[in-house]
Order: sequence, then C-alpha cells, then structure tokens
Amino acid sequence: MKVHLRQIPQGETLHLEGEEDVSKWELENAGAEPLGPLFYSLDIGVSDGGIFATGSLQLRVKMECVKCLESFELDLGLYDFAIQKELEGTELVDLTPEAREDIHLALPAYPHCDATGERTCPASFPEAPSSVSEPTGATPWGELDQLKNKD
Repeated sequence: MKVHLRQIPQGETLHLEGEEDVSKWELENAGAEPLGPLFYSLDIGVSDGGIFATGSLQLRVKMECVKCLESFELDLGLYDFAIQKELEGTELVDLTPEAREDIHLALPAYPHCDATGERTCPASFPEAPSSVSEPTGATPWGELDQLKNKD
C-alpha cells in the first residue's frame, strides 16, 4: 500500500480503496491462511512532517480451531485502523508494514471455530449446571486444619 505524497491535496485527505496481495505477509506463521486479498478503505493526509491514515482493513483467513482441530474461515475486520508515520524525505510512503502488523495483532491467539456463534464446536462440553452448590459441612481448609491438629 504505497502512497505518493503528491497525490494528497494540500491541507486535505486522499481517499483510497483497493486490494493488496497478502501472500508474502507470513500470516501462515501466525496460523492463518489468507483466502484472498486484503481490502482497504483509507483516508490519508499529511500534517506536521508526518503522514496519517485512518480507515478499515478487511481480510478473510482460514484457521484451525484449538479445541477440535478443524479448519474454519474467519473474517477479520479492522474498522478503526489508524497510523501516524514521520516522513523520511521520500515522496513514496509504504503503509504495508503498519497494516501487516495490525492484521497480525488482530489474529486470535487461540482461535475457536465457535467464536462467532455461527456454529458449535464439536469439542465443546456442556457447561456445569448453575444449581450445583458447595458441599455442606466442613470446608477444605477445616479438613486441612484437622490434619495439622492430629500431630
């Protein structure tokens, strides 16, 4: 995602929409296989010797569930993408490293196929009923105290 500074109108922002190939972003190292390009919609401007960009990034990936080990597809949407970068004297600014970093950070560390609620993970266990109460009588600490007092 390279931006030529002369494209940005003085004192205004430039709106860019498009696709970016992410095959070389090493998402596989984070357990995600990209299923297409990254779609972006960004507003880019220049202020005080720096460039800023705000907007959204969207990407569909295939991941493996940590519970059932089945593959599932996940739509990643970063709708509050924002960066500020100092200008280094070049007219061409590459926003790819920042976008790549934010996508990596948005990937779940422990992906679950049922995280979106669209499906139930085959490895899910039913939750314990809330009516289960603590046993009446002595507490575990009381039992330990009795062992200590026997000496």
